[in-house]
Amino acid sequence: MLDKKEHLYEKAVLVGLVTQNQSEEKLVEYMDELEFLALTAGATIDKRFIQKLTQQDPKTFIGSGKAQEIRDYVKSNGIGTVIFDDELSPSQLKNLGKEMEDVKILDRTNLILDIFAQRAQTSYARTQVELAQYQYLLPRLSKMWSHLDKQKGGIGMRGPGETEIETDRRIIRDRITLLKDKLKTIDKQMATQRQNRGKMVRVALVGYTNVGKSTLMNAISKSDVFAEDKLFATLDTTVRKVVIGNLPFLLTDTVGFIRKLPTQLVESFKSTLDEVREADLLIHVVDISHESFEDQVNSVNQTLMEINAHQKPMIMVFNKIDAFAYEKKEEDDLTPESRKNISLEEWMKTWMSKSQYPTVFISALNKENFPEMKKMIYDEVLKIHTARFPYNDFLFEYHDEEAEEPGSETSED
Repeated sequence: MLDKKEHLYEKAVLVGLVTQNQSEEKLVEYMDELEFLALTAGATIDKRFIQKLTQQDPKTFIGSGKAQEIRDYVKSNGIGTVIFDDELSPSQLKNLGKEMEDVKILDRTNLILDIFAQRAQTSYARTQVELAQYQYLLPRLSKMWSHLDKQKGGIGMRGPGETEIETDRRIIRDRITLLKDKLKTIDKQMATQRQNRGKMVRVALVGYTNVGKSTLMNAISKSDVFAEDKLFATLDTTVRKVVIGNLPFLLTDTVGFIRKLPTQLVESFKSTLDEVREADLLIHVVDISHESFEDQVNSVNQTLMEINAHQKPMIMVFNKIDAFAYEKKEEDDLTPESRKNISLEEWMKTWMSKSQYPTVFISALNKENFPEMKKMIYDEVLKIHTARFPYNDFLFEYHDEEAEEPGSETSED
């Protein structure tokens, strides 16, 4: 008999593609992340399917033979959802839908949008997500809307899809226009809020999703920002006033980045990304315990470049050293050196410590190496502050004190 909790999860399979541009090793990393995304959305993964092609099939993404294999498997095992690691074109989605009748076909973009739909708490975040969903669904209307009456909600069906079967493209376009106008109004209000903060130095936490930004925000500002070991736990921008030593500044927690970030989300979350664009200093938080943290760093840097925020002053904070996997080698151990048997001290001698940016290794959870990190933040904020107010730098002197002034919330709803 199944556990009662098991019924809350949808059974799903994952599908990925090895091509000349994507190795099997790289695909396994992406599939691991896709599984975490699926678990966050509320699915339980039954199996992974990997297909090797020179390039993706324009009709079915994976080829007709593999599509039939997946169809037979999901039908015989009672699987209701098939999730693809890349974004499917409207024609691929349509063809796969014909091949696998009565089975939900989702791609990575749709899955991420669904998680955002679950996580959005404020009216502003919900509007952003709804706009992104409609922009994604519009070119796929003929397929998506034709089978919504067969679906009973669940992953990929939240938001606009479950409220009403809108077959008229004009209605969808009108709704997109309305949502864009609504966001423009809110964006103007938020821009005014940013201006009203005065000339106080602004610091933004950036990083891949689930690296511990919100935990670090809570630890630095002594506040209670929602933090959870799931992807995209934070969607709404939250700003706190923080004082280190006697130097005040504004600290912002932002939405996490991810590889293959849907273009619809980049556009819809423009105002959230504006917090990053307009920050004076970025704190790039990295989960050093993650096997692919270097790739995550590159993904964040790529996104920062896309939004023209890559030339800002930055501090590199390598977090989760308490979870760092290190298996010490014996002196006569002939085991080849791998990620797992490289110590943190050895990692610190690599490119990370030789970065052009100030670098620190911490545990946000246990507050390990916090004095060093806070002094680093203080020094960088002071540089910006004295450049802005060259005549009052003598007023500030760093002193580390655990009981700092509690942050005052200016969360932007």
